[in-house]
Amino acid sequence: MKAKILLICIVVACYSCDSFLDERPKSALTPEDAYNSLTDLRNNAVLAIYNNIGGNKDSQGLQGTGRGVFDFNSLTTDEAIMPTRGGDWYDGGFWQTLYLHSWTPGTASLSDMWQYLFGSVMLCNDYLEKVKMYQVTHTDEVLDNYVAELRSVRALFYFYLMDLFGRVPLVTTTNVTTSELTLSDRSVVFRFITDELQKTIPLLAAEKSNIFGEYYGRMTRPVAWFLLAKLALNAEVYCDNRWTQKGRPVASTILFTHEGKKYNAWDFCTLCCDSVSNYGYRLERDFTANFSPTNEHSSENIFTIPMDPVRYKNWYCYFFRSRHYSHGAVLGGASENGTSATIDLCGAFKAETAQEDPRFRMTFYSGSVYENGHQVYEDDGKTPLVYLPYVVKLDLTGEPFEKTAGARLRKYANDPNANADGRACNNDIVLFRYADVLLMEAEALVRSGHVSEAARPLNEVRARSGLNGISPTLDNILHERYLELAWEGWRRNDMVRFDIYKDAYGLRPQQPDEENGFTTVFPIPGAIIDMHPDWEQNPGY
Repeated sequence: MKAKILLICIVVACYSCDSFLDERPKSALTPEDAYNSLTDLRNNAVLAIYNNIGGNKDSQGLQGTGRGVFDFNSLTTDEAIMPTRGGDWYDGGFWQTLYLHSWTPGTASLSDMWQYLFGSVMLCNDYLEKVKMYQVTHTDEVLDNYVAELRSVRALFYFYLMDLFGRVPLVTTTNVTTSELTLSDRSVVFRFITDELQKTIPLLAAEKSNIFGEYYGRMTRPVAWFLLAKLALNAEVYCDNRWTQKGRPVASTILFTHEGKKYNAWDFCTLCCDSVSNYGYRLERDFTANFSPTNEHSSENIFTIPMDPVRYKNWYCYFFRSRHYSHGAVLGGASENGTSATIDLCGAFKAETAQEDPRFRMTFYSGSVYENGHQVYEDDGKTPLVYLPYVVKLDLTGEPFEKTAGARLRKYANDPNANADGRACNNDIVLFRYADVLLMEAEALVRSGHVSEAARPLNEVRARSGLNGISPTLDNILHERYLELAWEGWRRNDMVRFDIYKDAYGLRPQQPDEENGFTTVFPIPGAIIDMHPDWEQNPGY
């Protein structure tokens, strides 16, 4: 077991079906006991919020679990698919719904995801009020830092809410009733998030978050700068309150102010990327080091969900969910034989050809499977297990390769010391990493007309994997993001920005409002709309 710094969890969230405003912390401790000293306040109001970044139940956590943020950002795109395999993985048609973009306001997991994200916002609000109440009778300088940290974490949760649902309520206090809530335009929420991050950055710790120590797993300045870069890169999308994919505001008209100087969205993205770089991040020489059981030593990872089979309750379920049953057995546990890479992604990697991108074998199992030098066999113990990347499709029922179609996740190395069939492992879950910073910088430079300058960051990422340089065009950058960041939770975000999300597959049925492109955001869950009959549902739903 790794000796990690423990993020203390005394207060936990309670997720209610009645109202997302009721998702406030429940504790065995009274407020007097939980917040009667600076140490208690730090543990129970600041560190406790980080227990909501990860999770081990469906729809909870920013990554690591199923039917939540990751699945709606990945299995709705051209990078991942959950095929129906006979009696496995139909689940009432849920996974096909993601692939086909046929979700509705009644899709249960959308409501669960909304509840999780807003529950986390309400926890931030509650903890902020606890810190500010403590400030009434105490003058410790660190209290301003605690306030800034909680505000920036709240901004993080609001980023995911705004990105996924478009219009959401802005709630900054626990003293609000259901009847008082109104929906804010996406552009308003976008400005709230960017303003919060810019105001709080000077008070955040200037430390690396992914390294063991006091700030391990916490919001620090480089983490906030990364999030600002992501917001600026997508500014045209987030400032379009109709999400029609037409008539978006031009980035040059979306202005940010930093140290008294104004920047357009692309130039501000470049500034944010440079600000992250100033903290000494660099690409790991070995791509796989970022996802190993000891990846807390990575020089590239910026923000992670800390993992430890004993100390933390977080899970990483995707490896377990992807590999074949007998593959899991060889590794000492069970598995679910589900998620696979799409044919589109395998083709982009040029998988199983002479021109195969070297990152493909670092990211996926394909072809014959070997572990520790030994070939893996199917359940009969005689037939070699062979993953077939180019025969996967939405419904494999009755097909000859029903159980073996599709390339399977390899990106996170198997941890022999993991529990829960590999889900409770030591591999910290990577949310933000430096390769993404370089690719964001390259894209922002191209979009702002500085094409020649974009070659350096783009080809720095490629060179790490032994690849030749390419021209810095938007198409090349999007392709590079597709391969470098595969299954890291950013594909939907990229596809929306490049106007290719709603028509990623020819299999998808014609939507009633196809011209609107409304599936670039998800509907406000029906259960939430029912509580707020004055709210207007997102267009097209």
